[in-house]
Amino acid sequence: MKNFEQLHRRTFIRSSVFAGLGMSLGFPSLGKSKATEKRVGIIGLDTSHSLAFTKVLNGNKDNENYHGYHVVAAYPYGSKTIASSADRIPDYINKIKEYGIDITDSIQELLEKVDVVLLETNDGRLHLEQAIEVFKSGKRVFIDKPIAASLKDSIAIFDAAKKYNVPVFSASSLRYIKGIEKLEGRIIVGADTYSPASIEPTHPDLFWYGIHGVETLFTALGPGCVSVTRTHTEFTDIVTGIWEDERWALSGALGLETLASEVPFLLTRVLLYLGPMVVMSLY
Repeated sequence: MKNFEQLHRRTFIRSSVFAGLGMSLGFPSLGKSKATEKRVGIIGLDTSHSLAFTKVLNGNKDNENYHGYHVVAAYPYGSKTIASSADRIPDYINKIKEYGIDITDSIQELLEKVDVVLLETNDGRLHLEQAIEVFKSGKRVFIDKPIAASLKDSIAIFDAAKKYNVPVFSASSLRYIKGIEKLEGRIIVGADTYSPASIEPTHPDLFWYGIHGVETLFTALGPGCVSVTRTHTEFTDIVTGIWEDERWALSGALGLETLASEVPFLLTRVLLYLGPMVVMSLY
């Protein structure tokens, strides 16, 4: 039960994801920010993350750890052709209105009301177009998973951020997995992760939900992956990466869509190999 509580979505949002959000939104402890730039806007009410972030931010206005950031406006769309996401929008609009959030008719209208943006749209195919509109306004943005629905769009997003000189950040909350701080100064020779990764036909390979397992590999091993092989079955994908210094990483993606949606972090396991006969388990 203790492990379940540590992996609960609410715990992750409060203690893990916000470390990442701070990088993109510019929390004073992680970057410079004007005292008045506290208004947060959300693009996409087709994911539970939008409500979760709103609950955390607007429920902690007096908590100095959140530096006064609070959600004030949201543009609902968002997925339009992925039913599992689009069908949530009407209900999430009603729920987020309970927090006094303005619902806008366009991203442009949203940008006129906010200082920073959380791009939460579940459909990665829309991210490049939506992100560029935000970049042109000069406002900092956090892009939730998936970063995009193709490698081409993923690269284009960061190229556009550089062009418009706007900070952008994207990650799974597992980049800040509990226990990773204990690895400072340790030599990791290999990593083995398992995580849920349901497949969405509009998104190739592991783009839709595979980020959690993959993120932990790069958190542990850093950049430098030079080759990848993948074995695919109906219910499981096994992806093996080799790093340029001959370290290795293995990610098992479990395609159990119903179970994964209920307890996504509970199904995640991370084993780190620190040398012969030395294994560290984070989950």
